[in-house]
Amino acid sequence: MAKQTGIIKLKGTIGDISFYKTSDGHLAREKGGVDKNRIQNDPAFQRTRENGSEFGRAGKGGKVIRNAIRVLLQNAKDKRVVSRLTKTLVAITKTDTTNERGMRTLQDGDLSLLEGFDFNLNGKLGATLFAAYTKAFDRVTGEATLDLAVFSPIVRIAAPSGTTHFKVVMGAAELDFENETSVFESDETAILPYTAADTAAIALSATITANSTLPVVQVLGVEFYQEVNGEMYALKNGAYNALSVVTVDTL
Repeated sequence: MAKQTGIIKLKGTIGDISFYKTSDGHLAREKGGVDKNRIQNDPAFQRTRENGSEFGRAGKGGKVIRNAIRVLLQNAKDKRVVSRLTKTLVAITKTDTTNERGMRTLQDGDLSLLEGFDFNLNGKLGATLFAAYTKAFDRVTGEATLDLAVFSPIVRIAAPSGTTHFKVVMGAAELDFENETSVFESDETAILPYTAADTAAIALSATITANSTLPVVQVLGVEFYQEVNGEMYALKNGAYNALSVVTVDTL
C-alpha cells in the first residue's frame, strides 16, 4: 500500500487503484488477488479456507468479549483494540487440540492466554496501578471479587497530567462463544480524590450466573477525571484509562 500525499485526498477506485482512508491516513493500493470462487473451491486453497474459518471464529469471539464489557470498554480502549484482540484469540484458537484444523474453537483452546490483555495500550494496567490487590472468582456462587488495601493514590497510581480524581472499576463476564452471547456485571468505587493521603480499603464485587460451565473473564480498570468548577470530566476523553483482563476461569 502507498500513502496519499498532497492537499486533495481521494476515496474510491480509479482504474486498478483503490483509494481509501484508515486510522493510518489516506492510502492507495492496486487491486488484485485470487478469484473468490477459486479460493472457496480449489483444493490448493484448503489451508486458506481453514485459516479463514478460524480467523472468522476468532473475530466473532472478540465481538462477544467487547460487547460483554462494553460499559467499561467504551472508557478505555485504543484504536487497534479490535485487531489486537482478534490476534490474541487466533492464537488461542490454534491451541485447541480437540478439533481438527479449520474447526478449532476458542472454548476448546487455552483461554488463559487472554489474561493480562490490555484494552488500551495508552494506559496499560501494569504501568498505571501499583497498589497490591487480591482477586477471586467463585464458580459455585458466580461471584467475582477484588480487594485493595489502603494505599496512597499519588504513590500507587501513575496518573496522566491534569488528573484530580480517579476511580477503580471491575467487571466479570460469562462468555458463550458458540451462541455469541454473554452475561456481565460490574462494580466501581466512587470518584476519589487523587491527592488524598490514603484511600479507604476498596472491596468490589460482581455476581454472574451461578454454577456456570462457560468461560469467565474478570477485568480491572482505572479511570481518570479532572474537576473543573465542581464538575467531573473524563480526563482527555479517557485516552489514558486502563482496563485489563486479570482473571480467566474455565472448567
